[in-house]
Amino acid sequence: MTQANILITGATGNVGTQLIKKLAASNTPFKALVRNGDNNTALKSLPQATIVTGDLSDPTTLHHALQGIDTAFLLTNSSAQAESLQMNFVNAAHQAGVKHMVKLSQFAAEKHSPVRFLRYHAEVEAHIQSLGFNYTFLRPNLYMQGLLGFKDVMQQTGKFYAAVGHAAVSAVDVRDIAAVAAAALTSPGHENKIYNITGSAAITHYEMADILSQVLGTTITFIDVAPAQMEEAIRAAGFPEWQVGGLLEDYAHYSRGEAAAVFNTVQEVTGKPAIGFRQFATDYKTVFA
Repeated sequence: MTQANILITGATGNVGTQLIKKLAASNTPFKALVRNGDNNTALKSLPQATIVTGDLSDPTTLHHALQGIDTAFLLTNSSAQAESLQMNFVNAAHQAGVKHMVKLSQFAAEKHSPVRFLRYHAEVEAHIQSLGFNYTFLRPNLYMQGLLGFKDVMQQTGKFYAAVGHAAVSAVDVRDIAAVAAAALTSPGHENKIYNITGSAAITHYEMADILSQVLGTTITFIDVAPAQMEEAIRAAGFPEWQVGGLLEDYAHYSRGEAAAVFNTVQEVTGKPAIGFRQFATDYKTVFA
């Protein structure tokens, strides 16, 4: 196998896990950056993966991991430090001579957005551009897999809740996000592109509940709540304060109808249609049930 010149950050999260599966399936060698190299059974089982350690909060630890890397995939957990951690990585990658930065961003990223997540993604995007990288910005909409966070309450009560009203959202399956990322990392023609990544249709949370009911064979009901009620619930669920505020801003953005546009990016980039919500529900039926 040839030397790995692709570095993946965030390899153990929702999107990263699917991305490394795609790379392994195409027999593409890659390095995966982790903070601790001992706990990554999935990565260790892949002959295409080389595990390298480093900490984005300490850029001096990234030098070794970035040696010989041409293309990097940038993804960090959602946290109050996400912007500074990503800036650290971008600066270290620039010093190491990385040519192409593929960044997982967010749909509607914009410097003056009222949504903190969208502001920070836009700031990092602008920094990447200012340093002269070839870039590919992946801007996915709401993750279908985000609904798995409600599975326990669905199992217990047959209901799930959000402050979103009847607004439609063109939610996307993380497997499609990973497929677009894999294409951007491994094939030419994606440099200096911004990809809005959505599902093939915009649907409401009420419609999601109907489809889940049909697929699971049990009644699932969506309950629209006031933002204050949603805030109380997510705080009670143990979300950190910064994320509580960010999620409320996200859902206000969805409720204003600002996340309903549908883009054909998945089909155009991967050659396959985007996974629909019914297919997602069917594929994750055992998880929900």
